[in-house]
Amino acid sequence: MTATDENPLGLLPELLLAGAAVAGLLLGSWLPRRRQYTVAVLSALACLAAATAAVVAAPGPVATAFGGAYALDPLTTTVRLVLCGATLLVTALSLGPLRGHPRESEYHVLVLLTATGSLLLAGAQDVLLIAAAYLLASIPGYALAGFAKDGPGTEAALKFYVLGALGGVVLLTGTTLLYAATGTTAHPEIARAQAAPVALLTAGTLGVLGGLLVKAGAVPGHFWLPDTVRGSAPPVAALLTTLPKAGALTALFRLGAVPLAGSAVPWPALLATLAAASMTLGNLAALLQRDVRRLLAYSAISQVGYLLMPVAVAGRTALAQPAFLYYVAAYALTNLGAFAVVCALPRATTTDTWRGLVRHRPLLAGSLAVCLLGLVGTPPTAVFLGKLEAFAAAFDAGYGWLAVLAAANTLVSLFYYLRWLAPAFTPGPAPPTGNADRLARGTAHTAAAASLALGVAAGPVLALLTGPAAH
Repeated sequence: MTATDENPLGLLPELLLAGAAVAGLLLGSWLPRRRQYTVAVLSALACLAAATAAVVAAPGPVATAFGGAYALDPLTTTVRLVLCGATLLVTALSLGPLRGHPRESEYHVLVLLTATGSLLLAGAQDVLLIAAAYLLASIPGYALAGFAKDGPGTEAALKFYVLGALGGVVLLTGTTLLYAATGTTAHPEIARAQAAPVALLTAGTLGVLGGLLVKAGAVPGHFWLPDTVRGSAPPVAALLTTLPKAGALTALFRLGAVPLAGSAVPWPALLATLAAASMTLGNLAALLQRDVRRLLAYSAISQVGYLLMPVAVAGRTALAQPAFLYYVAAYALTNLGAFAVVCALPRATTTDTWRGLVRHRPLLAGSLAVCLLGLVGTPPTAVFLGKLEAFAAAFDAGYGWLAVLAAANTLVSLFYYLRWLAPAFTPGPAPPTGNADRLARGTAHTAAAASLALGVAAGPVLALLTGPAAH
C-alpha cells in the first residue's frame, strides 16, 4: 500500500542540492577569485547533508509526494545516495584543475544543478516531471562540456547539445502522445488506462524511451558520448557518464515496473534488444580505441547494456530491483575511479603513454587495475556481483539468451581493458605527469577501495535494496 505525502520535506535531499546551487551562485557573484573554492566546499557540504537526509528518511514507509508525481521508496533512496556520493567525488576531482579559474563558482553550481536534475529523473513517476527533469539534467551538462572554451570542448558541447536537444524533443513528443492516448501523464493512471489505443500508446512510449536512451548513452542514443567524453575536461566526462545515466535508467526502471507492466507494448523484449545492442556495439568499438577517454566512453556504452538487463525485466522478477540498484552503485564507483586515474595523469592520453606506471606510481597503478578489472567484472569487485545479479534476474525472467550474450560480451571486454593495463604494468619511463593532482589520486584510491568494499559487503547491501516501489 502506498501512502500519500504532500510534505515538501520529503524532497529534502533534492531541495538541499538546489538550494546550494542558488546559494553558490549568489556567493560566487561577490567572492574574490582566490576564495571561489568556498562554493566547492558548499557543494560538498550540501552533498553530505543530502545523503544524511536520505539515510534518515530511508526507514519511512513507501510514499509519494505532490499528488503522486514523486516517489519516496527504495529506488529513490538508493539513487539519492549514489548521486550524492558521485557528486562529491566529481567535486573532489574538479578542485585541482578549477582552482583559481575565473568561473570556478559557476562550474560547481552547474554540477549541483546536473545532480538535482538527475535525482528528479530517478524519483519522477509522472512523464511530465520526467521531461522537466531531463531538461534540468541536460542544460547544465551542455555548459559543462564546453566549459574550457577550447576547440575540442566546443565540439563536444555542440554535439552533446544537438543530440540532447533532439532527445528532449522526442521525449516531449512521446509525453504528448501518451497524454493523448491515456488522458494523463501520471504513471499509476497510465497503468489503469486499459482502453488506450495501442498504436498511440506505443508511439508515445517509444518517444519517452528514445529521449531517456539519449540521456543514458544507450543505443541508438549514444552518438554524442565518445566525442563529448574525449573533448570535455576529465572531471566533466566522469560526471556525464555517471549522474544523468543513473537518473535516466531509474526512470526507465519505473516505467517498466508500473505503467507498462501489463500493457500491450512489448517493453521487455524491446529493452532486452537495446541492452544486447548497447553492450555489443560498445565492446566492439572499444576494441579499436587507443585514446583512454574514448575507450572509457565506449566502455560506458557497453556498461549501460548490462544495466538495461534488470531494467528490461523490471516488475517481472523480484531479483530485478536489487540487481539494478546494486549495479548502479557499483558502476558509479568504478567508473568514477577509472576517470579519477585519468584526472591524475591528464597528459597520458593514449594507452601506450601509460607504460611504466606501476614502477613510478604503484598505488595509482593498483587503483587503475581495480577499476578496469572491476568494469570487466572480476571478483571481488562490486561490478562482478552486479553482473551476476543482473544475469540471474535475466534468467529468472526468461531472458537466458541475453545473459549468455552478456557473458560473451564480458569476455570480449577483457581484451581492451588489458590493452590499457598491460603497458601500465610494463617497465618503462615515467608517464607524462603534467601538473599531478594529489586530490585526483586520493579520489582514485578512495573509489577503488570503495568498489572492493562494496563487493565484499554485497550480501548485507543487497538485503537493503529490496522493498516495494511506489505506485
